[in-house]
Formats: sequence, structure tokens, C-alpha cells
Amino acid sequence: MRERRRACDQRRPAGARRHLDRGGHAQTRGAELKQRLAANRHLFDWLVTGQVVPINPAGSVRGPRHVVTSGQTPVLDPAEARVLLDSIDTSTVVGLRDRALIGLMVYSVSRISAALGMAVEDVFTQNPRLWVRLREKGGKRHAMPCHHNLEEYLTAYLGGPELRGDPKGPLFRTTGRGTGKLTRTVLPQANAYAMIRRRATAAGIATKLGNHSFRATGITAYLKNGGTLEKTAAMANHASTRTTQLYDRRRDELSLDEVERIVI
Repeated sequence: MRERRRACDQRRPAGARRHLDRGGHAQTRGAELKQRLAANRHLFDWLVTGQVVPINPAGSVRGPRHVVTSGQTPVLDPAEARVLLDSIDTSTVVGLRDRALIGLMVYSVSRISAALGMAVEDVFTQNPRLWVRLREKGGKRHAMPCHHNLEEYLTAYLGGPELRGDPKGPLFRTTGRGTGKLTRTVLPQANAYAMIRRRATAAGIATKLGNHSFRATGITAYLKNGGTLEKTAAMANHASTRTTQLYDRRRDELSLDEVERIVI
């Protein structure tokens, strides 16, 4: 066993050995360290199941205490979100696409991955409202009725034959270089991020937005208008309301109000 371990050490790059020898993992942040510990536990569980090792040596290891009570994702005030949506030029299919994508993330509080993973047929009519079917983490399907604004955005975007005639194709697509017409290629997340930053700058919004900002914006707006945490968790397809609370940024406004009381 010692000879095998010595042989593995010799094959390991010198830089990696030095990193492990000086306890490089201990220098990482609490969240990353907990994630690595969880990965080790899963690895050894698999090895135990396969009878490669008798016990899981990582099973009894206690990770660092790491508690997160508030998310770090930048969010928009509802008035700013409205300014952003209204500022998009919808005279082109690109504008219709961008407004529909941002509106979907706001009004259905969906993840960017779920939005970009939609097919055209995932927008459908039911009783008699327009609904969206989202493919969330782990392959879960999550259906939601559309807010009347989102229904307007999606209906306008889906008006052309390029999409209506291709129900199995992706809903949000790239456009051909120089043509301005939709292709059959899914819009990458990096392109969606660049679009959001470009649209925010054009609307005069200084907040550094990301793909996830609109999910947090929708959740915060819903809770501010009397929505319950349990219903929010169901809309966001969260397994626990603890996760939903990370998106609730109403406390940021409370803190700002208190700071303004310092009158000098």
C-alpha cells in the first residue's frame, strides 16, 4: 500500500504536491471548502458501495460553519425594471426576443438556464391563459401561468412564422450575422449576459446586472406586494424556503431608509 501511495505521489505534479503539503485547501473560503468536503463524501460513498474501501473516511469530518442569510445578486427596483423593459426597441425580432427573455425571467422568476432551455412548444395555452413550461435543475419540469405583461411579450415574439412553424426548436435563438433573422441555434448564456449589460447601459441603469438579477427582482417584487414565502418557493421551484429567502432583498430597502435617518 505504501509503495502504491509513493508511486502516486511521484506521478502527481510537483506544484500539486506542494499545494496539498502546505494545506492549500484550508485557505479557501468556507463555502468552497464545504463544497469540496461534500464532493469527497460522495466520492467515498461511491467507493464504499463498490467495495473499493471499507468505510467513508470523510463521513465524520465536520465542515466549517458557513451561514448565508442574504444573497449577493444585484437586483432592480420595480421602477428600474419597468424602465429597462420599456426602453427596448421592439421594431426588430432581436428586440422582441430580448424583451421576452427578460420578461420571462422577471415574471416567472425563472433561471436563465431554464429560460434558454425552452422549446417553442413550451409556450402553450391552457384555460385560456398562456403558460410556460420550464426545464429546471435535475430535469424537473415546472409549468406556470403567464403574467399579462409576459403574455404580451411572448405573443409578440412568437408572431413570426420562424418560430410558430418550428415547435420543437429552441425558443430563444441567436440571429444570423448581418441578416437580423433568427437561426436555429440556442442563445448562449454568455450572449444573454452581454445583451443584458448592453440593454441596461442603453436604459441608463448603473446597477451591474447579471443573468440571475431578474429572478431576484421578480421574487422581491412579489414579496413586497404581499406574496407569501411558501408561494414564492413554489413559483421559483425551490425545495426549501431558506433558498427563497436569499432572493428576498426587502431588507436592503429597510437598511437604506434607516441610513437616511442620519441627518447631519
